[in-house]
Amino acid sequence: MNYPNPFIPQRADPYVVKGPDEYYYFTASYPAYMNVDSGYDRIVLRKSETVIGLADAEEVIIWKAHNEGVMSKHIWAPEIHYIGGKWYVFFAAGEKEDVWKIRPFVLACKGQDPVNDEWVEIGKMQATDGDEKSFTEFSLDMTCFENNGKHYVIWAEIHGASSLFMAEINPQEPWKLISKPILLTKPEYDWECIRFRVNEGPAVLKTDDKIYVFFSASGTGAEYCMGKVFADKNADLMDINSWTKSPEPALQTSDLIDQAGPGHNSFVVDENGNQLIVYHARPFSHFDKNCGSYCDEPLYDPCRHARVKLVTFDKKGTPILK
Repeated sequence: MNYPNPFIPQRADPYVVKGPDEYYYFTASYPAYMNVDSGYDRIVLRKSETVIGLADAEEVIIWKAHNEGVMSKHIWAPEIHYIGGKWYVFFAAGEKEDVWKIRPFVLACKGQDPVNDEWVEIGKMQATDGDEKSFTEFSLDMTCFENNGKHYVIWAEIHGASSLFMAEINPQEPWKLISKPILLTKPEYDWECIRFRVNEGPAVLKTDDKIYVFFSASGTGAEYCMGKVFADKNADLMDINSWTKSPEPALQTSDLIDQAGPGHNSFVVDENGNQLIVYHARPFSHFDKNCGSYCDEPLYDPCRHARVKLVTFDKKGTPILK
């Protein structure tokens, strides 16, 4: 299957999942143009029987930002997950009165049709008892996965630098942590510290024997790139010693043609059994400020486009993104 490039224009932080109904669902950050008041104000959803069909599928608004207070600005990086028999959306949001007071929030669908059924606000993600640190600072990009009957969330939070934290959840109440988190990875290599010291945008890929967490690093311009940490599938995932971090980026601008700043991805298997990475990247012309929508603050340049690429595997079963 040859996927168009870009796959869906002006949709950053793309997330694709196959639901229990065998349909594929797509959501992403709705862009802002030049400033915070011209977008980042809704959560959108597409549905299709195939991954390729998402490119032209109708885009439905399932939730809109508040006019003021919490959940009113910088609606970022929604992810739709089917957990414990219900649909949920994790997303990040700021406040009109403090647009950088970004925290993770949760929506729940009242039915089994996430496109047409009503969504209700659960509220801010909650830390477990005795955890006085989680979600107290700039925090976003929450993802969720299951392994060996346990459910986990991973998110980015700034404590010194934007780092990734992981904790367990109860699938019946996925908006609450049931453990204190571990620090999964923090920026330490040069490629993670260009413009800003950042690890964010975690995405989980499970193979027969390992759990991979790919993440995005550095600023959100052409310098954006991806790294990875991994652990054995049967290890204690809440023991940081179970995890290994790769010292080199897994995907960066130099690995691609006419693209810059690949990152904030998701993984999905298409209807033909192909393992795909769905990610965003800018046109290479962004380097020269010629992308057609250039803004000095990359967050307000909507030229981050959703793209699709085949994931290959080496002889040891290690996923290769390049």
